[in-house]
Amino acid sequence: MRAHPSLTRRHLIASAVLAPAVQPLSSLAQAWPAKPVRFIVPFPPGGPVDTTARAFSQKLAEIWKSPTVIDNRAGAGGVVGATAASKEAPDGYTLFVGSIHHSVNPTLMGKLPYDIERDFAPVSFAAMFPVFVVAHPSVPANNLRELVALARKDSSSLSYGSSGNGGGTHLAGELFNLEAGTRLQHVPYKGSAPAMNDLLGGQVQLMFSDAPTALPQIKAGRVKVLGVASRQRSPMLPDVASATEMGLPGYEAYSWAALFAPAKTPQPLLDKINADFNAAMGDAEVRKRLLEAGAEADPGTQEQMRQRLKAELTKWEKVIKTAGIQVS
Repeated sequence: MRAHPSLTRRHLIASAVLAPAVQPLSSLAQAWPAKPVRFIVPFPPGGPVDTTARAFSQKLAEIWKSPTVIDNRAGAGGVVGATAASKEAPDGYTLFVGSIHHSVNPTLMGKLPYDIERDFAPVSFAAMFPVFVVAHPSVPANNLRELVALARKDSSSLSYGSSGNGGGTHLAGELFNLEAGTRLQHVPYKGSAPAMNDLLGGQVQLMFSDAPTALPQIKAGRVKVLGVASRQRSPMLPDVASATEMGLPGYEAYSWAALFAPAKTPQPLLDKINADFNAAMGDAEVRKRLLEAGAEADPGTQEQMRQRLKAELTKWEKVIKTAGIQVS
């Protein structure tokens, strides 16, 4: 069938108008970066998100042949850094390393100075930090299936410590209660370290712990590891069964880090950053460094990140509202 003459003319005119606009964007992506790229990390130095950012930013500096800078903007559970990053120019020279906090805060804190979906463009997920369910040696359960049976029989004698009310280790415990039909008692601490100390001392019986906190105690034999809160086993502890294997297919809890750019960053630039970022995360040395720090490299496409972020927002909203979690 012949194209309608007027449609053909309109198409040609539109193409002619758009061509000059597309060319500068492509040239921008090819010339970028012409100066150091800054990564805003909304947590203090030394934590898992910061460690992940330093690992991939150093590799990206090699790929880009241009310096990268880590800018730690800690405070308010990641809100301070996210607010600052949301106001940056969409030119690719300031990127933001978000975390699970940014899928929890909208429900937990209510109105925020930024919107994680509206004010940011997804680049890629970076890494996930497995959550291991660990127990004091006195707990008469050796895996998640036995823990569920024990808790359903008598939850009053079982409590779990967390890094704080509304934190990732708290939410992992409440998600377990939701999926397993149990009522484990929550005991909040000011950080993972004091929670682990009380677990070692027997003041609490359980902890839904991030890998960096749990692995040293597991390897030293001071706590029992009952399982990993995921669908698949973790390469960090390949002999430990997953929640899915233990009859909890809906139980998946992990912390994560992801790379964002300010909203309205040109798509050709986002494409380049994503491609280079995936190359950096595919580097064997980077992946090894992350594993040693308790993180599993987990990059992907921009659309995959967009969909996963939506799923995380929905999941944690349900957990927070069902458990009635509030922060002062």
